[in-house]
This record gives sequence, structure tokens and C-alpha cells, in this order.
Amino acid sequence: MSSRTQIGAAFALGFVVALSCQPAAAASAAAGWDSAAGAQNEMVFVATGDSIINRRLSTSSLPGVDKMFGVIRKADVAFTNFETQIHDFNLAGAQQSGGTYMGSPRFVTDELAWAGFDLLGLANNHQNDYGVDGMRSTLAALAQTKFVYAGVGENLALARRPGYLDTPKGRVALISVAATFPDAIIAGAQRPDMRGRPGINPLRHSTTYTVTQETYDTLAKLKGPASANMGEGGGDESKDGSLSWSGARYVVGKEIGVSTKANKKDIEELSAEVRNAREQADWVMVSIHAHESATPAERGKPAEFTVEFAHAMIDAGADMMVAHGPHVLRGIEIYKGKPIFYSMGNFIMENDLVELQPADNYEKTGLGDSALVSDYYDKRSKNDTVGFPADRKYWQSVVAEIVYTNDRTLKEIRLHPISMGFGQTRIKRGQPYPAPEAEAAQIAKDLEELCAPFGTTAHYKNGVVTLSWK
Repeated sequence: MSSRTQIGAAFALGFVVALSCQPAAAASAAAGWDSAAGAQNEMVFVATGDSIINRRLSTSSLPGVDKMFGVIRKADVAFTNFETQIHDFNLAGAQQSGGTYMGSPRFVTDELAWAGFDLLGLANNHQNDYGVDGMRSTLAALAQTKFVYAGVGENLALARRPGYLDTPKGRVALISVAATFPDAIIAGAQRPDMRGRPGINPLRHSTTYTVTQETYDTLAKLKGPASANMGEGGGDESKDGSLSWSGARYVVGKEIGVSTKANKKDIEELSAEVRNAREQADWVMVSIHAHESATPAERGKPAEFTVEFAHAMIDAGADMMVAHGPHVLRGIEIYKGKPIFYSMGNFIMENDLVELQPADNYEKTGLGDSALVSDYYDKRSKNDTVGFPADRKYWQSVVAEIVYTNDRTLKEIRLHPISMGFGQTRIKRGQPYPAPEAEAAQIAKDLEELCAPFGTTAHYKNGVVTLSWK
């Protein structure tokens, strides 16, 4: 029995989930949670999405959670994106945050270990919510655990560096990257004569908007001459007939559209890290936190630069690429025999249970000093009628089992639908459990539509989604 299984068994003694007492629909969906793990000639990975955790998982009595966590614990390797920080709210909030200023109790590491996770991605837009001190507090807490993590560091080289997990079936490297971030949190390179800057492992990108001639002319007039916009690189057209403004490029075309391109230097450096990890480990997982979509109206479709990045990582030797960040599911592509999950959605979504928020967020919502944190959460969601609480897709996802043969050939992908309690109050929603039958079928239908553009087909049967590909 592995140390993770021992931890899970010890905690399981403290509570019982009676499957015989479940509602019929929930029990039916839970029946699909038979694990693919166990064969000696296979390597089984589990991947989940964002974990924003503020409560104990081990006390949950939600239907079917024992089977769900059983799948995670039985895997040879289990990953989640750790989208929070660990501190005691004794730090000043940064001037710019990732949205909610994240902070979680120190016990959350015990809970994620109980759940069965091994690997944590740390590169995300919340790693500077409490400045460098918040990042260092999180790293200090994780250093007291057995987790392997990657994605942040005291300089760019350390932030880019893989984390390594040794398992009975081989060594696994994790590289964690973020494409969505406030500029202030990017790690900086070290020089012989100057220290690097602490921060996250970044993938930058450029954006080009194709607009009509009329829109282009209006933008050019608004921007004005170069002398009036020294900090923006001027308002004149470039030699290729494009206009640059506020970090984006504008060109005239017949069809309005958005195009993105990954930063060439970042791609080269991250590809080199993958090649290095390929030599130092048996398996390589790359994780990316990317909110960006193909267009603002297409949140279920990844941005072009994310696809470009994913392909480059597989070309460099990665065995899989796992994305997260938009908090909704996206499609799955099998590229050169390796899976690319363009977004795993959420796994734990307790962003409305962060204990405290700095004054900045109260001011943004028009609340004064006498307001409480519950007032802030009520105000920003208009009492759960807008934003995350009002959309089911933020509260439905999957736990993915990725099965390889020992020669690194992809054999099978099993997707177990989960629910996080859409429509419940904030104290009832956020923790995962096997989706009841109706929800599981809806998630499967969503996946079928999301995967189709990538040439993969989702098949739903007995509470589990399997994939086939060309």
C-alpha cells in the first residue's frame, strides 16, 4: 500500500458514505467510478483542474465521494492545479491581484494528501495576490509536505525548473506554466551582476485584432501621433500597415477576428526545459494556466497560442499537456499520440469561502469599511445571479484517468464526470462528488461538442466518458 493510500485509509475510518442510501441517480453515476489503475504493465495518471480549497475534504458526506477519491488514490500519479496561497492573512494584499485575493488554511495540504494528490501546479494568476511574501509563505508550507510542485521560484530559471516525483513505475517530471497573469508576477532572469526577480514561470503571447477599415481609422485617430503617445510606441502605422496600441496589434481585414501568437523566446526556453526533463525522467507532464479563449465569445475554445504551445511541448518530448484557468471544460486533442487537455475546468471551487479580502476588493464593489466578507461575495455576484454562481458550467467537470503502457503508448482515457453543487448556497457548493446521472449525461454531451473540432470522440456509458481518436 502506498503512503497516499495509507493516508486515505486512515482518514476514511473517520466517516462513512452509505452508497445504499444515495438517490438512485447519484448511485447510477457513481457506478462508473471503477478505476483503470492496477496493472503492472501500465502507468495511470489522474489529472484534475483548478483546486481553490478552503474546507476539509475528509469530512465530506456527499454521495459517491469515496469512489471518486478512490480513483485518485489508486492512480500511479495524481495532479491538481493549486490555485491559492497558504498564509495567515498577516500580509498586505498586492496592488494588483488575480481577482479574489487567495488565501487558504494550512490544513489544506493535509486534505489534498488525503485525497491522493502527488503533483501540484503553482504557476497561475494568483501567485502574487499577497506579493512575494505570499508566494514564499506558500512554498514554505509546501516544503513541509511530500508534494512535488513547480511553476514559481526566486528567479526565472528556478520558476521554469521541473519538479520530479519518483514512483515505483518511473520518475515523473512536472513543468508548470502560466499564460494569464498581472505583469508584476513574472519571474525575472538572473544575471552575473544582478539578482533575478521572484515570480511565476510565464508564457507570454501577442494578440492581433482584424478590424474593418472604419474601425482601424477610428483607432488611429484616437491614438493620435507618436509625439502624443510616447509610452505606447507612437500612433503611426508600422511598415506592415498595422497599428499597435495597449499591447495589441490591429490590422484591416475582410472578416473581424482575433489571432494570438506565443512568445518565441518563451517557447524556446520551455521546450528546452521539456527536453531536459525528458532526459532526467521517464514521464513528462506540462501544465498551463491559461484563461484566454479563441475569442471573448468562445470560452470553450482555446486561444491559438495555447494550441501552438501545447504542440510545441509535445514536439519537445512531453507525454501530456494539462491546461486549466478558464474554470470551464474545453476539448481534448490527441496530438502525435499524446493527450492535450485544453482545460480541465474546476475540481474544488471555494473562491467564495476565502476568509478575508483586502480593502481594494471592497472598494471595487462600492462597499465601505463596515462591510463584511460575506457582503463582498454577495455584492460581486449580485446574490448569486451573475458570474460563477450563475452558470452551471463552472460547477461541472471531470476527473481524467490517462492510461499508458510501459513503453509510453497512450492506451485509454477515462473521464469521470463530477459536480460541485451548482445552484446551492456558497457553503454547500464547491466540493466535488460524482455527478448524478442527468448531470453526467450533460457533461458528456458538452465534451462531445468540445472534442469534435480536435478529431476526438466522446462516448458515454454507465457514468463514464471514454475517448476515441484517429
